[in-house]
Amino acid sequence: MLRGFYNAAQAMIHQQRELDSISNNVMNINTAGYRRDRIVKNTFMEELILVRGRTRLSGTFHQTYVENNRVNLEQSNFEFTGSRFDMAIWGDVYFNIRTMNETPNVYQTRNGQFELDGEGYLVLGKAGRVQGQGGDIYIGHDDFVVDPDGTIRNDDGVIDVLLLTYTPPDADVRKINDTLFRYDGDEALPAGETFDVIQGGFEKSNVDANREMTRAMEVQRLYEANSQILKYIDTMNQRSTSLAKSGQAI
Repeated sequence: MLRGFYNAAQAMIHQQRELDSISNNVMNINTAGYRRDRIVKNTFMEELILVRGRTRLSGTFHQTYVENNRVNLEQSNFEFTGSRFDMAIWGDVYFNIRTMNETPNVYQTRNGQFELDGEGYLVLGKAGRVQGQGGDIYIGHDDFVVDPDGTIRNDDGVIDVLLLTYTPPDADVRKINDTLFRYDGDEALPAGETFDVIQGGFEKSNVDANREMTRAMEVQRLYEANSQILKYIDTMNQRSTSLAKSGQAI
């Protein structure tokens, strides 16, 4: 009975974490370049089997727990604006942004809604400066075009080439905020891998509202079911305690 109480309570915690993840996805449905989160679960029994080489273990109890949040990196749709500062990528490469805080870092993003700062550098809002192969990309106030390979040009010639980081679609990345990521794997573009940089549009969030809402309803039903189980177990415990006291009194 105590095991059932613990399992139901733990299941409620898991469902609450999943609801939090779904809520964050829905909140960022209109955030350019956002990648949806999903909860990854595991079990103690499964880990024990892995440790012991998949040999059969006695018992059937599987203790489930939330292992981590995993970022879904699948390609999303584009929205075309006609602005020369908006850029999107078709393929598995990411823009690089250098933060402007006290300890600068370079992070990856698919958010291509760029602009110019007061000094004429290409930036992603307050996140930081867009990186080219020569470092911070200085545009000035001249008109420019971006080729499909990431080369940035103006009337005088080549300004710079966008620094793009290859990130496999199944990679395990670490989220810095809603649109910045950190990938610590091999960033070199594999042979035969292609991409296109598209000027005049940006990539939208890859959150599917219908899928998220359907999942939210399923998780909510599971949460409520486990809540009812907890109430039943608590009632049974109270009755058992009452009967035990009655037996002692007799």
